[in-house]
Amino acid sequence: MTRSEDINRFYGLLEDLEQNVGGKQKLKDCTGYMDWPDRGVYFFLAPNETRDSSDQRRITRIGTHAVSEGSKASLWNRLRTHRGAMSGTYEGGGNHRGSVFRKRVGEAIIDRDGYQEEYPEWGNGSSADRELRLEELEMEQQVSEYVRELPFLWVKVDDEPGPESERVYLERNAIALLSNYQKTAIDARSESWLGKYSRSEEIRRSGLWNINHVEENYDSDFLDLFEQKIEETNSI
Repeated sequence: MTRSEDINRFYGLLEDLEQNVGGKQKLKDCTGYMDWPDRGVYFFLAPNETRDSSDQRRITRIGTHAVSEGSKASLWNRLRTHRGAMSGTYEGGGNHRGSVFRKRVGEAIIDRDGYQEEYPEWGNGSSADRELRLEELEMEQQVSEYVRELPFLWVKVDDEPGPESERVYLERNAIALLSNYQKTAIDARSESWLGKYSRSEEIRRSGLWNINHVEENYDSDFLDLFEQKIEETNSI
């Protein structure tokens, strides 16, 4: 099978997944009270971009969680961190130092709109004090507006945390398959895609909000495992 054929199969399986989970969700509508699987892989879709060959929305980020042995992080924990705060001191914002996805989206907005002087500490360090977080709140809110509007799907993969987990295998190979980095572009990204303003060459050229695995080759056998896990995934 060619890469193009494998990508078509992947998106076909994604349609099956959408039926199994009862449709796409957006983080702005999600809560922890929904019946999320403990562990899984998630797929964010570009809201305003479709594939070259169809009207399917194209994937824009792939992720998982709990990849270190002993980790207790759940799928919803990870999605909630990307979503950000719905109330409290940082309402509408979030913590980009706890979400690489939020960090990269913020960087792209800052560089696109020329806000470098307003947010000189964006992305620096693994934590920030209250004063700095309040100074960055308006940008965090812009990041939330972007991330919360992305439709997404998820597949249940309830294995133990660890670098050899099935979740890691699926995430790595899905990224490698869909990435256009150092490859012939398939489903090329529009010039208006926010990721075009990323500081990361890997993001700009891969067409994904991912850096790890974008330059790798993929193992097409992962699609069989993906199909199996979709069959085991139910609606929340």
